[in-house]
Amino acid sequence: MDTLQAADTGIWTRAFSNRRNDLITDEVIAKLPQESQAGLRQFSVERLMAYGVHHADAVELRARVAFGERWQTVATNLAEECLAPPPGEIAPPSAVTRANRLYRASALIRMSQMMMLTNTDERYDIYRRAAQLYAEAAAITDDRFRREIDTRAGPVALWRYPAKTDKALARVIVIGGVEGWAMDFSEMGTTLSALGMEAILIDQPGQGETRMVLGTYLRRNWLDAYRDVIDVFEHEESLPLATVGLSMGGSFAIHLAANEPRILACCDNGGTSLPIGAKTMPVPYQRITAHCGDVGEAEVDAIWQTVKPVDPENPVRCPLLIVHGELDPLISKMDATHLFNSAASTDKTMAIYSDGDHCLYNHSDDKHALIGDWLTSRLTRA
Repeated sequence: MDTLQAADTGIWTRAFSNRRNDLITDEVIAKLPQESQAGLRQFSVERLMAYGVHHADAVELRARVAFGERWQTVATNLAEECLAPPPGEIAPPSAVTRANRLYRASALIRMSQMMMLTNTDERYDIYRRAAQLYAEAAAITDDRFRREIDTRAGPVALWRYPAKTDKALARVIVIGGVEGWAMDFSEMGTTLSALGMEAILIDQPGQGETRMVLGTYLRRNWLDAYRDVIDVFEHEESLPLATVGLSMGGSFAIHLAANEPRILACCDNGGTSLPIGAKTMPVPYQRITAHCGDVGEAEVDAIWQTVKPVDPENPVRCPLLIVHGELDPLISKMDATHLFNSAASTDKTMAIYSDGDHCLYNHSDDKHALIGDWLTSRLTRA
């Protein structure tokens, strides 16, 4: 995509591929390299947007990949164009538009490393740049604040979204999954903040900035990281506490809620009830290995199997909401229902969207409203 300008007329054109995403058929995808096939099959326009990629960028990324360009190259180029000033200084950017472009660029840079399955210096450098761009934007919008907390599991990075009310009614810890992490779920943070809750979007050990910037990997003592983070925030201000887990984060959220009595409500959106390991993960095994760093396969399995969303000896008992998309290609309705039936909560609800995909990426507004209102009602009662 190039920007062209006729200097003598003052007319400029920003050129796009003009390729329609509805032409990206299975037949087109099947002719592409494996990496491009994986990117297009895994990341719909809706999912890209749920991770912070704006609509025009998401459409352009998919279209250019479908017609032969590399995923990482296109995402990086689009990010650079977001950061470039308008040609000929058509108008100086304001702080508001500058922040918008920084957030967009950060999301695209994060997306550029999404097809990388292993830990490499290149991947870590890419993620650090995405984090820097995000922090620059946050310094302008002044509505979220990065924080590092030392825990027994290692240093942990998180983003805190203060409640947009005089007094926060509750605190909510939001946990991402195998691929989507704290910066990716800004919309969840802003929704909870607007509803009067303090949102803590955390990169647990093995995720996002905690892994790629601070070097903290997932270990068997991952639960200690959450307990230490909760201790720090409770020491500063005690508030009713809940947790929300997205994708595999839902499995962590339920296990955490079952083992931490300070958590008064829990929401799972896309977690699995299955034991997590090499034979059961619905994503490439390399991705979960990367969370654990340089350890052997046996230890990777041992680490992930400490996550027990279904534990007959210690089931979750606090109010529970499970939000499920019936067309989810990763988590079946049977799997989600097993999570629901296994909970010992007397107050539990399962909300199913008949055409919902994984994590309801195609119903983001409804999902955020549902989860936010449910949390408000349960935590106010608590």
